[in-house]
Amino acid sequence: MDAGGGESRLCTYSILQGSSAALKDIRIAASKTHLGRTQVSSEPVWIQVERLPGTEDLPLPQYQTEHASGMDLHAAVGEPLVLEPGQTALVPTGLRIAIPVGYEAQIRPRSGLALNHGITLLNSPGTVDADYRGPLAVILHNSSDKPFTISRGDRIAQMVIAPVCRARLQVVPSLDDTSRGPGGFGHTGIA
Repeated sequence: MDAGGGESRLCTYSILQGSSAALKDIRIAASKTHLGRTQVSSEPVWIQVERLPGTEDLPLPQYQTEHASGMDLHAAVGEPLVLEPGQTALVPTGLRIAIPVGYEAQIRPRSGLALNHGITLLNSPGTVDADYRGPLAVILHNSSDKPFTISRGDRIAQMVIAPVCRARLQVVPSLDDTSRGPGGFGHTGIA
């Protein structure tokens, strides 16, 4: 935080063509918030994206609108996958990504799938850590009473790139008191 009003790392991105057909770079620009105004920095942060074999036909993650926070992820299923009511499936995206240290990728449900079809993510948001290099997949769950079909290329989730703070724990004899105290789990009511 600076004296002028604070600092954050809000992210935007663009896809740049790499020298290898299998590797794409996603450029994330850090931004600074000063007196309520966000200014995008020219200093990029790079996310490497590797397409897994047989997924070259699928789009890379991308924002659907100018100010969207999340990039849509696409299903890399070989055949249509039917999620029965109450069923959960691990759906591949056909990608591996390298998130830079100091950031994470949050995998979140798409609101339209949740509202209109009852399709959500069980571990929402899912976290992709900076040191994970395995295939990116999404845990989809059908909470509706109707089957839902996932086809190749369907937009199944969104990925938000966010800064991460590493904490250090300090053992103390007791915690300071607050006006809230131990209140939790709906202690403030609903109205």
